[in-house]
Amino acid sequence: MEPFGIAVIVIAIVAGIAAIASYFGSGDVYRSIGKGQFALDTEDRPRGPKAGSPAAMAEQAEEVRQMIQARSDRGEARGEAPLDVDAEVAALLRPQAGEDAQLREEVRQLVVARNERRMRRGEEPLDVEAEVDRQLRDLGA
Repeated sequence: MEPFGIAVIVIAIVAGIAAIASYFGSGDVYRSIGKGQFALDTEDRPRGPKAGSPAAMAEQAEEVRQMIQARSDRGEARGEAPLDVDAEVAALLRPQAGEDAQLREEVRQLVVARNERRMRRGEEPLDVEAEVDRQLRDLGA
């Protein structure tokens, strides 16, 4: 056999042994890739406040305030008049009556469709208005 062939075989065997050794020597390093605070897996990520809770509403208000303040600061840097941040935040966080009626109607249509499926299966139908109220309450709307 030629010396070049022997060298290729020896290098391949040594590289294989080094790969096996590094795999077993790595421990949990490879298992931790993709984990942590910024990962898409939700099991490692800290939980935020429950939707609709006072803490969630306060967090939402603070984030809206920061965005409006940043928009106002950018406008001032361009020479525009500063925004009334408090008025803008209040306007954005005020519930919109028209949207609530549309949301209620959409949820009602879903409940009616669910009732139709329940009746086809021979199950007892739900009270539509009570179910709509329950779902809207669960959504925090």
